[in-house]
Amino acid sequence: MEDGQFHTSFSKKTWESFKALERSGPIQMLNLIRLRALAEYPDERGSTGLEAYKAYSDLSAPVFQALGGKIIWRGGHELTMVGPQSETWDIAFIAEYPSVQVFLDMMRNETYRDAMRHRQAGVLDSRLVRFASQNSGLSFAG
Repeated sequence: MEDGQFHTSFSKKTWESFKALERSGPIQMLNLIRLRALAEYPDERGSTGLEAYKAYSDLSAPVFQALGGKIIWRGGHELTMVGPQSETWDIAFIAEYPSVQVFLDMMRNETYRDAMRHRQAGVLDSRLVRFASQNSGLSFAG
């Protein structure tokens, strides 16, 4: 962590910026997740970070799928080639949403919001980065 901080949710300012970037078409969200060894629930129940994140996933997946979301890439960390060697991720995937509105709808869904307590308990650090699709091809610059 270059700035010495952990990140598990976005700020109100970032949320407002996200909503202001309304456009048609799908969005892709890169998710990088570092789990806690032991989940941190307010009631101090015994659970690993992975167990808590799995509970989040099991509860939120039906909402995500019903809104048309899908996982378009998933991978496991092998080696950091460029960047801090200490910055590794337990879970990495790209989620695609049919539109900005669908992501907003998911975040406002009561079932999804309830599932978030498990994510917050299990995640030590994360990155969530929004992307717009561009043409694929054979060169790095597009």
